[in-house]
Parts: sequence; C-alpha cells; structure tokens
Amino acid sequence: MSVRSFELETGGIFLAGSLYLPGGKKAVRYLTVVICHGIPSGITSPGDPGYPALAEQVSRQGFLAVHFNFRGCGNSGGNFDILGWTEDLNAVIDYLWKLPEVDHSRLVLLGFSGGAAVSIYVAARDQRMSAVVTGACPAGFAPFTDAGNLSGSLKYFRSIGIIQDEKYPPSPECWLEGFKQVSPIRDIARIAPRPLLLVHGSHDDVVNPDDSRRLFEKAREPKRLVIIDGAGHRLRLNGRAMAEVIAWLDSLDAIGLLDHFECLN
Repeated sequence: MSVRSFELETGGIFLAGSLYLPGGKKAVRYLTVVICHGIPSGITSPGDPGYPALAEQVSRQGFLAVHFNFRGCGNSGGNFDILGWTEDLNAVIDYLWKLPEVDHSRLVLLGFSGGAAVSIYVAARDQRMSAVVTGACPAGFAPFTDAGNLSGSLKYFRSIGIIQDEKYPPSPECWLEGFKQVSPIRDIARIAPRPLLLVHGSHDDVVNPDDSRRLFEKAREPKRLVIIDGAGHRLRLNGRAMAEVIAWLDSLDAIGLLDHFECLN
C-alpha cells in the first residue's frame, strides 16, 4: 500500500486529503471508496487512530481509499458550512474522476453521520457515484434548522474550532438554510437504482437508530439496513460494523457494479 497526499481548491478554500492505493498490479483501475467524516464532536478519545486508519483498512482490502477533510476541519481551510461540505465533496469527486487509478464504474461514497448526510445529498444529484454506504446517518438536521438555536449552534461550532473567523458566516440565515437543504430523508429515494447500505448502532446516543430505519423505508431497491447490536455512534471504531461494510464492498467488487445495474433494468 502507498499513500499519496493531495490538495485542491474550491471557492477559494483549500482542501487536504490523501489517497491510499493498494499494492500489487500497476495500471489497474480500482473500486474507489471516498470516506466522508462527520461533524467533529470536539472530544478527543485516547487511542482513537482517526479516519486515516480506516482508509488504510479499506485500502488493505484491495480498494483505493480516499480520506479528506471537509472545510473547517483537520488540515483543510475555511469554516464549517454544511452546504459548503457538499461543494467540497463535489470538488473531490471532480479530482478523482481525472485519476487513471479510479474506476469510473465503481466509485463508492462511505459517509458517517453528517458526512453520510452530505454523501446522500451529492449522490442524489450526481450519477457518477456508483453506490453509497452510510454510517449513523441522520434523517435530517432538525436541531440546527430552528432559528431559535442559531446563536447557540454558532457558539458551539466556534468552541470546537470548526468556525474560526469571527465574522463568519456573513449571512447566518443562509448558513442555517443549508441544514434545511441537506435533507437525507428527502433525497434518499434518488440513490436507486444504485446500491445503498445503511449501518447504525443500536445504542447510538447521538443519532437515533430510528433515523436509519426511516431512511431505509423511504429508499428504493437495492438497499440493505444493518443495525449493529450494542454499537454506539462511532461506527468506524466498531469491528462488526466495518466488517459489514467491507463484506458489502467485496460483494460489489465481485459482481461488478455495471453488471448489477444491467440486472436491475
């Protein structure tokens, strides 16, 4: 396995990321998994290896894994904006689309929590995505869509460092509107006929498992819902959850996504 860093720009904001390429044959186009992190909690867990460890795990299964930071997070610039995150993901997809190692027919989004919501929003509008995996995806952002919570939300995001500019956002009302536009429950049916996997922990105390059940009911085939008994919110740290994701990716890789689409039509 080899790791290659990249940096790209969207709307004047620089994003940082890395490609995790499997070792082995050269001139191969890989099933590519784009990992989309969630909204940071501001809590540091001792021993947490972070998303790079997940990208390495995915790559060691023979897939090209992509890890990047949304604006306001990690080594990327800018300030947190959920609608801006959709622009970031679009920019990453545009970048990957030009790489010779990426198989255009096998481009999968793997999103967690807020990153899962962004993944659904983008995939619903961009047919380049071949499949979607969500971990602990909210059906919507109800706590953030209430104007009465606006000042508290901004204060919280500043306190954890993902909004750093004192005068940001220039229009708090437009910033708030983004949480209404990124609505998984409204967009989930548009993923079909591309395969969809929803994974949630039964003991998630951040996003209720019923959110994934509601999304599953609204989604169209082919779809699968897996509730991991006893698991909490951070599914990337749960071995059973990630084993389900890897097995599902293996199944897509084995049958070939284009063949899968032909069977559905």
